[in-house]
Amino acid sequence: VPPEDPEVYDMICEADTIGVFQIESRAQMSMLPRLRPQCFYDLVIEVAIVRPGPIQGQMVHPYLKARRSGVQPEYPTEEIAQVLRKTMGVPIFQEQAMRLAVVAAGFTPGEADQLRRAMAAWRRPGVIDQFRQKLIAGMADKGLTEEFAERVFTQIRGFGEYGFPESHAASFALLVYVSCWLKHHYPAAFCAAILNSQPMGFYAPAQLVRDAREHGVEVAGVDVNHSDWECTLESTKQSDVKCLRLGLLMIRGLARDVGEKIMLTRTQAPFRDLADFARRTRLGQAQVTRLADAGALSSLSGDRRAAYWQALAQDKTSKELGLLEAMGADVDDDLPEALRPMAEVEEVYADYSTTGLSLRGHPIGFVREQLRRLRVTAAEDLKQTRDGKFVRVAGLVLLRQRPGTAKGITFVTLEDETGAMNLVLKPEVWQKHYKVARRSNAWLAHGVLENREGIIHLVVGRLEDLSETVGELEQRSRDFQ
Repeated sequence: VPPEDPEVYDMICEADTIGVFQIESRAQMSMLPRLRPQCFYDLVIEVAIVRPGPIQGQMVHPYLKARRSGVQPEYPTEEIAQVLRKTMGVPIFQEQAMRLAVVAAGFTPGEADQLRRAMAAWRRPGVIDQFRQKLIAGMADKGLTEEFAERVFTQIRGFGEYGFPESHAASFALLVYVSCWLKHHYPAAFCAAILNSQPMGFYAPAQLVRDAREHGVEVAGVDVNHSDWECTLESTKQSDVKCLRLGLLMIRGLARDVGEKIMLTRTQAPFRDLADFARRTRLGQAQVTRLADAGALSSLSGDRRAAYWQALAQDKTSKELGLLEAMGADVDDDLPEALRPMAEVEEVYADYSTTGLSLRGHPIGFVREQLRRLRVTAAEDLKQTRDGKFVRVAGLVLLRQRPGTAKGITFVTLEDETGAMNLVLKPEVWQKHYKVARRSNAWLAHGVLENREGIIHLVVGRLEDLSETVGELEQRSRDFQ
């Protein structure tokens, strides 16, 4: 991996970081266009600054202001300048806080180590406060102003809410850069690897696959004749392009030994039809119908319902089959009317139910005309919407997050067929609409748009439940504290 690839940094500055270790969170993606990392050390700062410590220590805005101006602040002494110059006058790392205690407040190395231990005790609030008197008095003895001393103590106390050592941030930044390089230059391989590592990160497979497709990756569905257990890359008609093939692990409830049995059996020859598949794999009717439900038998039957009907026919004792026969259906006849090919919307919902994603479409897309009549703005149109405008948005709930530093504010990400949207819910709005906010998997949100410096949020004033409109959809959000 070559260092300092400018294309990679351009991608990072655009917050195009879904799936990337450490910088895919809502807070990090909001910071990236503001901090605009241009080199590796900028990534070290980026990783460290979006932490409770720097946020509580009121370091973020002073750092961004100084960085944008490019002007170093005035330092009381050269010793203090040597500690803070590389971070524009703001102590972002634990080591800087320790060195400040020595050069600005006269701490001995032993006392500075005690301060380090106090900063490490971030789960026990207030531990650092016992150092306040000594820090303030020490800085007064050095001739530093009370205002400077209070500001430094506030910053150091922030580390009691969890901050990073510089070495830790540098290690994480290296993983960030390499991950971004892979995502930029090898998006198919990157997405396959992340899918094979689930569950992890902020985003579910549906969003990871969607992001890969938006980056030009061709994605093929789960198929018993082509899929391995894990997601893989396979050649396409264009030899220099790799297609991402979804693996059997994507099917909810399918055991790994079943997937491996399918893989082993087809090494002899591809499966010709469902009868051949059932005879050679000797899978039970429950496993075969699960594969049919997921559309994984499409290369054998061509249609999900046809595959399901044929799977039932493999087991003459099936309860479902008995019920259908009782209704007058003959398994040797053509498909009964109830099992004719699905409409596209039914296929999409079946995909979500069995694999958590669909390559065919998005549930919100099927109600877009109805949403237009309600003057709902699509995600892709928010960039062109002015700051401060009242708007309505609608989508599936991807994640809810309430950081400890956010004073009770909940951050939510919605997704429609055109992209993702970031919402801000203040405590009073969350409580007023608690049932919808906490339990619904689809929202219609009303609020005021904030569109500043390429960062877009909707500050929500009212919520409506959209779950009945999108129907019985099995969509699971990822929720974080």
